[in-house]
Amino acid sequence: MYLKVFVTPGANKEKVEEKGETLIIAVREPAMGNRANERVRELVALRLGLSLEKVRILTGHRSRGKMISITD
Repeated sequence: MYLKVFVTPGANKEKVEEKGETLIIAVREPAMGNRANERVRELVALRLGLSLEKVRILTGHRSRGKMISITD
């Protein structure tokens, strides 16, 4: 399964909401050092009830728009 994600790093408050087929995620962590990407993976895994190893960022490592792969 694939998810489109739009991320706002460095937000005041974390939130996850759906807008059509895209997840809009705001995280407190900055984009530096891959910290925001790791938190995005954690939030997606929590939302779907999966382990972190099953959530992988395919594209968009350095941009706000990302494609995430979910494996079973």
